[in-house]
Amino acid sequence: MEIKVLGGGCSKCQLLEKHVRMALEELGLKEEVILIKDYKDIAAHGVMLTPAVIVNGEKGVMGRVATVKEITALLSRHIEKQADN
Repeated sequence: MEIKVLGGGCSKCQLLEKHVRMALEELGLKEEVILIKDYKDIAAHGVMLTPAVIVNGEKGVMGRVATVKEITALLSRHIEKQADN
């Protein structure tokens, strides 16, 4: 699973990254979290509001700090999709 956290490094971006890592831990996953801080790269992903999370190329959260529970649900949906394939 490819997980990206997009944002310039502000406190909200850092908190979202922390929530993603906490959600991964809750799910027992050891996935790498890719941090994207360059605004050209962020825009290339079609993201105009940060912080944001992209999982397997799909935008999951944009413009806000999602809770650990929300991110756990997002990741779980992607785990289920992978299992179906």
